[in-house]
Amino acid sequence: MTSKNNIAWGIRIVISFLFLLSAVAKLYPSPYFAISTFEVKQLYPMGFSEGFAPYFSRILIGIELALGVLLLQKNFLRSIVIPGTILLLAVFTTHLTIDSFMNGGNSGNCGCFGSLLPMTPIEAIIKNVVAMILLVWLFIILPKTNEKKNNFWVLSTVTFAAILALFMLAPIQPIATEIPEMTVNENPIEIIDSISKPEIEKVPIAIDTVRKTEKIVIKDTSKQETKPEIKSEPEMHKSGFAQYFPTIDKGRKTLCLFVPGCDHCREAAKELTDLRKKIKNLPEISIIFMNEEADLIPDFFKFAGAEYPYKIIEVIPFWKALGKGRDTPGIKYLWNGNEYKYYDGINENKFDIIEYQKIIQKPFEQLMK
Repeated sequence: MTSKNNIAWGIRIVISFLFLLSAVAKLYPSPYFAISTFEVKQLYPMGFSEGFAPYFSRILIGIELALGVLLLQKNFLRSIVIPGTILLLAVFTTHLTIDSFMNGGNSGNCGCFGSLLPMTPIEAIIKNVVAMILLVWLFIILPKTNEKKNNFWVLSTVTFAAILALFMLAPIQPIATEIPEMTVNENPIEIIDSISKPEIEKVPIAIDTVRKTEKIVIKDTSKQETKPEIKSEPEMHKSGFAQYFPTIDKGRKTLCLFVPGCDHCREAAKELTDLRKKIKNLPEISIIFMNEEADLIPDFFKFAGAEYPYKIIEVIPFWKALGKGRDTPGIKYLWNGNEYKYYDGINENKFDIIEYQKIIQKPFEQLMK
């Protein structure tokens, strides 16, 4: 009996630790930033709306936190807490399995432990299956007791307190309204002043058709080939970022999407500053910062070695601007609003300063290839 009791407590402590770690990790490095990132990267792809996702994410993390606590107490442990924990793990595992078949499970972060402990979907499935086996074993070895005398208020109080704590730690902010894009006439119409240039009076000239005859030569222009016009730059295109920088779609630009406290973003900015010192034709640099630790922006520019025009936008609009499946640092090469290169993250598509220098020095006809 003592051996079974020790095993039961060992399982309860391990599973409780996993759930508490999972809940806390989803709040790292700051609650609102972490939960908003979880919503954009995990819930939006599943079809959750912008209005419902903030509530669902906080309730889900609150339940994880509550289960981590409730596994260490005795009230309704065998009838409600353990089955509820298994059910939640089964739902997570089903979703991860479907996601692995659809998108591959050997890459990306499933979000189980937020950005604190990145884990692929396959790794998360294995972790969940092991946890469910342990919980089934716990259910079997726990003695059957009369739970009618248990206090249900313990379960409800802990659950509601955990959910309320999440809403207090990361208050839901109103959905940011999009700034209306200012459209500029990119192809101005040339107005010709017809009043200032009067027509020249045409005077009929008499030609002596008897003594002088004009030899009319008709040139065959059908065989003449017209050389195609070689464009030196791409046509104007709307990149979608003119709401932040009005001239972003005119000429060659370097658009960066950075987080002020991101070390990789700082390194990328420093590399761009060093490159700007070496070559004169570096496309103008503009930065969109996420509104997370915005007080670090002066330190960011100090590390980068130069200051650049920037805008600060909220967390969720920032992730949308960065793009689905993208990560920071994000760096775009734009020419008249056309995107010719987009670096993001710290893996295969990370920023390569040597490659970027080669790309921006290519003429337009080579970029089209």
